[in-house]
Order: sequence, then structure tokens, then C-alpha cells
Amino acid sequence: MRMKLLTRIVLVTLLFVVSVGAGCSTTNNISKTNEIQQVKDTSPIKVGFIGPLSGDVANIGQNMRAAVEVARDEINKNGGIQGRMIETIFEDGQCGAKEAANAANKLVNVDKVIAFMTTCSDETLAAAPIAQENKTIILSPASTNPKVTDAGDYVFRIIPSDLFQGKFVADYVYNTLNKKNIAILYNADKDWSTGVKEVFKKQFLSLGGIIVAEESTATTDRDLKTQIAKIKQSNPELIYFPSFVESGLVGIKQIREAGITTPIFGGDVWDDATMPQKLGTVADGVKFTRIANEKSPQSFVDAMRSITGTDEINSYAPRSYDALQMLGFVIDKVGTDTEKIKQELYKIQNYKGIADTYSFDTNGDMSSANYEIKEFMNDAIVDAR
Repeated sequence: MRMKLLTRIVLVTLLFVVSVGAGCSTTNNISKTNEIQQVKDTSPIKVGFIGPLSGDVANIGQNMRAAVEVARDEINKNGGIQGRMIETIFEDGQCGAKEAANAANKLVNVDKVIAFMTTCSDETLAAAPIAQENKTIILSPASTNPKVTDAGDYVFRIIPSDLFQGKFVADYVYNTLNKKNIAILYNADKDWSTGVKEVFKKQFLSLGGIIVAEESTATTDRDLKTQIAKIKQSNPELIYFPSFVESGLVGIKQIREAGITTPIFGGDVWDDATMPQKLGTVADGVKFTRIANEKSPQSFVDAMRSITGTDEINSYAPRSYDALQMLGFVIDKVGTDTEKIKQELYKIQNYKGIADTYSFDTNGDMSSANYEIKEFMNDAIVDAR
């Protein structure tokens, strides 16, 4: 009887020890799990930039890069996003499809960015399939080709499509300048130039205008005399010339050397202060469109000057600043899951940036646009007379 009692006592004691031990083990495991869950991610949030940092429109790309740096430094100075700093990785896309595709592959597969900005339409269209496949956000402050609209649901832009710009120019030329017979000279090797040209042409013809000549050139061509001779023979009232910078420099100079005094009208890529500086008085009176931005805050102007050493701010730079700030705003709300970032971007309505107030349509495009007319005069870009 006594042995049975002792056996029971031993068994109860063992059960108690095991139970307490298991309880302690469970408690310890929960404690460790909580500790793991409470570890905060302080690694940098990586955002890329693809733009022309060398080549034809490097002046534009470098100005945009400076604006992105201003936005990054401002975000990081204020504590980053949820305590995480923004790290920007810049790649030279050279406004080329091949270069941009290589840059996008590096940013997505090596650097592991969650989003990147693009500049030229060729860059965006080449990078879009890579972004789509890897669910990486593209937010462009400068790509205007209409094809970008259908480039994918991870592709957004905070500059209007050339569906707006081409129509605006056609209406302005036909109704305001009262020019009914015009010639077109464009860069056939660039998506931006061909895209805005097609929209302009369609709208101008619909208004009753006449295209008396249409000539193309490559951005690398330095002798446009054959095309210009054909244009001269057609006797246009205006030459619409939506070219890249170097092609514009060559074309404007050779048009005037051919004795053609006809007004010349370009596109937003000509918003480059080096153009009138290089051309001098030969460019006086040459007009172009550019997106209408709000007046930049002095703090932004000062920060840009501290990086670039000049007062030059092209129309894309404030939008580049806005692009990174918008990404920061969205990431702060939903985190770094790119699917959630995408969905939140589609909800953007009336987001106030320093350049514009942004609202996205169902394609990730801006739903409205405003433009202004500028001209070259006395080695500078000024408001058109």
C-alpha cells in the first residue's frame, strides 16, 4: 500500500515538472517570437533612376538627377520612411532602348530596387517589360509617348501623354499663329519624336491644315541639307521640328543657312538651356512647347543650385523631385510591397507636388495637362512673345 502511494506521488511530481517545463518552453518560444517580430527593418529602401546622364540630352538628365538627389536628401533628413533611409541608384540610359533595358535589368535583378524612374520614352518602353515581369514600379517624370499608356499596369507617369501635347501644338499653330500650310521634320529613330509628330499631324489635318512636306532624320545625322532643300521647295508657313537636342542644333542652323526664314516650332525636349547658348542669334524667335509647371519653391531652387552650381532648372526637374516624394508618400502608407504600392498609386487624386497637382487615370496616366510656349532669345529661354 505504501509503495503504491509513493508511486503515485512520484508520478504526480513528474507530471508537474513536465507540465511546468513545457509551459516554460512555450513561454520562452513566444517570447523569442515576439522579439523577432519586434526587430525593425532599418535597411535602406532602394529606388532607381534611368536617364540620359551622357550623350545627346545629358544636360536634361543631369538636371533631373540633381532634383532626385534634392528629394532624397530632404526625405532622409526628416528621418526617412518609417525610419528607413532612401538609397538612390542612378543608371545612364542614354535615351536608348538597349541601354535602358540593361539598366533596368541591373536595377531589378542586382540592386533589388522596388521602383525606378525613367526619362525618355525609349527608356520607359524598353524597361517596362522587365518591370512588369518582376512587379517593379516605374514612375516617369518625363516620358510622353502615347505608347507608354499601354506599357503595363506597373508603369505610371507624372507628365501628360503627347496625346495632349500634339493636339495643343496643332491647335496653337493653326488657330493662334494662323499657319495653315506647314512642313514637318522629325527624328524617325526616337519614339518621342515620332509619337508627338503623329498626334500633331492627325490633329492639324483634322482642323483643315495642309502638310506640304514631311521629312525624317536620325538623331545622329549631321547633314540635313537634302531634307531641308525639299522643305524649302514646298514653301511652308511654318516648320514643325520635334527633334532631340543635337539634331535640333544641326537642323536650326542648316535651315537658316539655307536662307529659310520660316518660323520654326519644336517640342518639349528643347527645354535645354544649352541650345540657345550654342546657337546664338540664329535661334532667336524659335519657339517650342513645354509642360507648364508651378513656380518652384525657393528652397528647391537653392538646393538645386547647391548641387548643379547654376540656376538652370528644366521643366522635368521639379517633376523628378515630385516623383520620388510621391513614392515616399505611398511607401509610408502601405510599405514596400510593390503590389500594394501599385494599388495605392492608382488611388492618387489631387496629390500636390511642387510642379503640379497630380491625378492618375485607370492607365496610370495624368488625367489633364497644361502647356506653355517658350522661345529662344538672346542666348536664353524666355516666354514667347
